[in-house]
Amino acid sequence: MPLWSEYHLPASVDEAVGLLARYEGKARVVAGGTDLILDLQQGNEHPIEALVDVTRIVGLNEILEDGEFIVIGAGVTHNQIVESPLLHQKATALVEASYVVGGPQVRNVATIGGNVAHALPAADGTTALNALDAEVEVASFSGRRWIPFTSLFLGPGKSAMDSTREVLVALRFRATGEHEASASSRIMRPQGVALPIMNFATKVRVIDNQIEEVALAVAPVAPTPFRCQQTEAFLTGKPATSESIEAVLEVLLSECKPRTSPHRATAEYRKEVLPVLLRRTLGKAVERVKTGEVVPEIYRVE
Repeated sequence: MPLWSEYHLPASVDEAVGLLARYEGKARVVAGGTDLILDLQQGNEHPIEALVDVTRIVGLNEILEDGEFIVIGAGVTHNQIVESPLLHQKATALVEASYVVGGPQVRNVATIGGNVAHALPAADGTTALNALDAEVEVASFSGRRWIPFTSLFLGPGKSAMDSTREVLVALRFRATGEHEASASSRIMRPQGVALPIMNFATKVRVIDNQIEEVALAVAPVAPTPFRCQQTEAFLTGKPATSESIEAVLEVLLSECKPRTSPHRATAEYRKEVLPVLLRRTLGKAVERVKTGEVVPEIYRVE
């Protein structure tokens, strides 16, 4: 039995939205398809009549700087992010997060917009975007709007966006500037292409060796993207030193409540690796501010 009957390649966002409206809830947007196609094959999605392929829409596969913002089209692949010199310098955490998504074949087609549109709270890209305070642009028949990307997440795989009537157009966040840097780290099983046991991402602003601002995102510890707000508050105003990081570990462990997952790891193991990831990720970001060297550390993580 075919998974769909019609396949459309719109040339604009307005055309894509019009196609969705025409099918009255029986069409879906597709870009890389690494999540949607599997869901259709496995019966996790309702049968549909048409796919609306947005990969040929101008702008959806572009990365650009617009004033103080970095704007990334929702159809940008993880490999495009990894290879972007702009993101290397001004969104290092997102580059490091995208590098560990699946294998090369997946990164060639999987899109950053897909992470968000499918409401995957533990996804590598999602965790980095959370630390970067990202927003998303959503288009519908009534127009376009920018909203915090976290507002789309209702639970694992449950999005506030109506994927049969709305199109995720782009993501944006403020580029890291002077005295700022970001970083991302991941603990995973050693088989290579595997789900993350824990993801951690940070953005930090350091002036005169003092932490002026810090964002800490960790996953999976909640059904929606999670920020360590108590840990952030404790660190703000503290010296940018390893001693400050050690002093905040108790706060981190008290506010992060990872659960046991048969596909990832036990809650106890995850609690053990949280301090490791905080030291590694925040320490790396602080060092980048101090040295000015923000080129991503692309490495094979545990």
